Amino acid sequence: MFLLHCPHCGELRDEQEFGYAGEAFIARPAQPEAVDDALWGDYLFMRQNPKGWLWEQWQHTAACRKVFVVKRHTASYEVAGSWTLAEGQALWLTEMSRATARDMDPRMQTNPQGATA
Repeated sequence: MFLLHCPHCGELRDEQEFGYAGEAFIARPAQPEAVDDALWGDYLFMRQNPKGWLWEQWQHTAACRKVFVVKRHTASYEVAGSWTLAEGQALWLTEMSRATARDMDPRMQTNPQGATA
């Protein structure tokens, strides 16, 4: 059990009041009618499922019924925060752009022995 903060109600409530709505910010194919069954299946069913931080969607089913975003650690259940969909997406995009820049930085690359270059 853990507590979630609903950014719409402004209250910290028990997990039982909420419904899990899956991984957040999954990109829908731009032209769904043009993709093959394999790609469509990947969009529908394949998820990251990391051991670590994950952006998730939750719905406050016992109160306002609104959907919001939570950044939660999947192993420890630690919650970094909760935001409306618009606020969460802006933070997620910033986080993803930083991760991309970090991944492209040759100083952050590792060699086969695991040491940084």
